[in-house]
Amino acid sequence: MQSVMIVVLGIGGMSFGWFVYSRFIATRIYQLDPDFVTPAHEFKDGADYHPTNKYILWGHHFTSVAGAAPIVGPAIAVYWGWVPAVLWVTIGTIFFAGVHDFGALWASARHKGKSIGALSEEVIGKRTRALFMVVIFLVLLMVNAVFGVVIASAFVNTPGSVFPAWSAIFVALIIGQLVHRKFNLIALSIGGVIALYLSVYAGSVIPLELPAMFNLTANASWIIILFIYAAIASMLPVWVLLQPRDFINGMQLVVGLILLYGAVLLSLPDISAPAFNNQVPADAPPLVPLLFVTIACGAVSGFHGIVASGTSSKQLNKETDARFIGYLGAVGEGALALITLVAVSSVALAASPEIWHEIYDQYGTAGAGTFIQGGAQLIANGWGLPFDISQTLLATMVVLFAGTTMDSGVRLQRYIIQEWGEIYNIPLFKKGVLATLVAVGCCLLLAFGAGGASGSGGLIIWPLFGSTNQILAGLTLLVISVILMKYGRPARYTMLPMIFVLFTSSWAALIKLKEFYEAGNWLLVTIDVIVVITTFMVILEAASVIAKIRRERVPAVDAN
Repeated sequence: MQSVMIVVLGIGGMSFGWFVYSRFIATRIYQLDPDFVTPAHEFKDGADYHPTNKYILWGHHFTSVAGAAPIVGPAIAVYWGWVPAVLWVTIGTIFFAGVHDFGALWASARHKGKSIGALSEEVIGKRTRALFMVVIFLVLLMVNAVFGVVIASAFVNTPGSVFPAWSAIFVALIIGQLVHRKFNLIALSIGGVIALYLSVYAGSVIPLELPAMFNLTANASWIIILFIYAAIASMLPVWVLLQPRDFINGMQLVVGLILLYGAVLLSLPDISAPAFNNQVPADAPPLVPLLFVTIACGAVSGFHGIVASGTSSKQLNKETDARFIGYLGAVGEGALALITLVAVSSVALAASPEIWHEIYDQYGTAGAGTFIQGGAQLIANGWGLPFDISQTLLATMVVLFAGTTMDSGVRLQRYIIQEWGEIYNIPLFKKGVLATLVAVGCCLLLAFGAGGASGSGGLIIWPLFGSTNQILAGLTLLVISVILMKYGRPARYTMLPMIFVLFTSSWAALIKLKEFYEAGNWLLVTIDVIVVITTFMVILEAASVIAKIRRERVPAVDAN
């Protein structure tokens, strides 16, 4: 029954966030204007700038930001106990992620669809832009390189997910053409979800394995195939593949969440994880501040700001759609993180507290696989579905999320490189094909250059992702806050979350820096130092701008 209490309290809090708090932010702070001409209309090109139905755009935005992170982060963070994790997911979704994602989308749309990095120049200054874009590029590099490894590993470990994962691309291409020809969206949604779940069943019956090729392991071969696909997908017009694939994946997640939450209500599982874990080793990472960077997606994530200002803002049909896409997208991700916590905390994963402690004997040993096992058993117990089919369903969900994030991530890297071409007048970088090749080349160079024949090089710098990603979220909130101040609107609703996120993430970065230094990992030491110094320089630049804004608002005092 404890699981039902977690669900009721968490969903109740997020409902308050959507129905009450987001409405206040939309009307009083961001002051959305239904008549504002969005970049999707102003610069419509049918490729990147394309006015899009808000439900389809929600699907794109949601599945792009979700990825595997709102599953992996909570599955790891429950190590400290389920209470801290549930509180951070719920409070973070309401007051941090929703405002951050919504704000990044609104700010970008208000400034001609500029990315948050390019926007920082207009808001704060040129030096800030250069520093900001370094952090953004590092985050994208980490996400793309690691998600390639995550998907490849899932294909190797769960061969049943291969057929449905690639079938989803074929289904999305068909739906993209039909939506473009104004076919009924509801009918297409139902048909697409049915086709996707039929492919899940087929995958569980006919698992596919990739043979070793060119002296490469199956894992390495999948990574290369995935980046070839991502390169092609990132250059296609958004309505051809990106939008419909993300939309169908979004619908698939809604069905998956219904199955998981329904299973909790049907089976009423007890919680085997402790509310607060008092059996952690003496050398375990501290709860504060590590909890706040372990659960990023699902509470607040800088990567969301890149997506919101990189692809979503260029497809926003009306400014008033920003609340639905940005804030509700964050609520959807929070709901995924919450049910992940239930799956890895309940008896569905571990029949007793003793077994749970054996699984969570060390920080970082759990992850997506733990969620798949616990969630599949939860569905099997609640709905009576065979465990193998439930396992394939959830493995496919993880793969599809990681894949859509990778699709968007490579496209966003291409945008960043093209922006560098514009800023520094490098003609070759302005070309989409070459910029895409550079983006993919950097990812493959990290994957195979640092990881050798396995292609797992992205995992080497992944320990930096948590703090770097949260630092980016804080800097994005900082830019939004300065914009609000320049508009003469209250900035405390973004400023207070910004202060908290920058404080905890910088603290975590310094803790990790000490660990890397003691381990003699000089690559991570170097990158961590760059990120920390960059952060403080951006904060100082922003503080100068904020002080100037405040001085200009204070009326001059007559000396006489």
